[in-house]
Amino acid sequence: MRKQTMESGELRVSGESLQDFTQEVFVRVGLPIEDAKIVAKVLIWANLRGVDSHGVQRVPQYLERVGNGLMNAQPNIRIVGETSATVLIEADRALGPVVTTFAMEQVIGKARNTGVGWGFVRNTTHQGAIGYYSFMAAEKAMAGICWVCSLPNMAPYGARAGGVDNSPIAIGIPSKHGRPLILDIATSVAAAGKLQVAIDRSEMIPIGWALDTQGNPTTDPQCAAILLPVGGHKGYGLAFMLECLTSLMVGNPIALPTLLTEEIAPPAGSHTDQNSVVIAINIGSFTNVERYKQHVDNFVDVLKALPKAKGFDEIFVPGEIEDRVYEKRSQHGIPLPQGTVRKLRDVAQQLNIRLPAGL
Repeated sequence: MRKQTMESGELRVSGESLQDFTQEVFVRVGLPIEDAKIVAKVLIWANLRGVDSHGVQRVPQYLERVGNGLMNAQPNIRIVGETSATVLIEADRALGPVVTTFAMEQVIGKARNTGVGWGFVRNTTHQGAIGYYSFMAAEKAMAGICWVCSLPNMAPYGARAGGVDNSPIAIGIPSKHGRPLILDIATSVAAAGKLQVAIDRSEMIPIGWALDTQGNPTTDPQCAAILLPVGGHKGYGLAFMLECLTSLMVGNPIALPTLLTEEIAPPAGSHTDQNSVVIAINIGSFTNVERYKQHVDNFVDVLKALPKAKGFDEIFVPGEIEDRVYEKRSQHGIPLPQGTVRKLRDVAQQLNIRLPAGL
């Protein structure tokens, strides 16, 4: 694809060439080729759907973490506990997309036999757009659920300091005539990655997204340090309970130790980024799958036919906007802001890799 400069200063690059480039980047820093392929696929999937906060702008961050050992390029991923319907996976600080893809494959297999598969992933790292893993289940005519818990980056309702993670959660279901429906949201007003996207675009953020290090509201993404919960007490409450159902459930608390005194904090070197849950539900164990898909489509049709509120031309269902962006970007390329382009150019220079056409 020829280089195309846009009015916003963004450049477009094809998803295929960007994925090839990203895969080569991770091969160069020590990932097995199949693992590098998975990481690249998950990141580009996010870009194609317009979720740029979880796309290739993450590449330099991942490389830095591989370099300092926080992400393990050659992890010993292993199953450490298992029943007919559940699995506990030790990630050994694997790159999140690698181990979470493995985990969802495991629970999909269990759901085929037991109706439901429930998996815990312990000691993992950033997993990219978690909607990808729910999408995996939905493509197999199952319902998929995934959520993540990490270090405290969000203020509890009523606080002006971080106390909980903004735990992203995603739900995916199949439909009969269209792509799977995917809800992928954080418990914060905005995902943390959107702050970096705003920096890359040289944009301010809306008031109400974040606080600075002193606990004051800010519109400067470079000063934003603490996210705010969506829906006030509701987003905070959900994040609290997800931590209890994830990190505490596998005996690997992440938020709690950072809030405790040094005397009872975990020993040095025990730091981990994330724990997560992946779930697959075999729809065929409970109802006819094709009938279910038809019911989903009928539900969508009825909702979209409702009277529109003032100022609205259309009613969307979860994942529909992203699907439209996916179609557009698949045909016309992925627009990357100048800040992200500079980062990728630096990576290419450091690793002596040829940039995708357009960059």
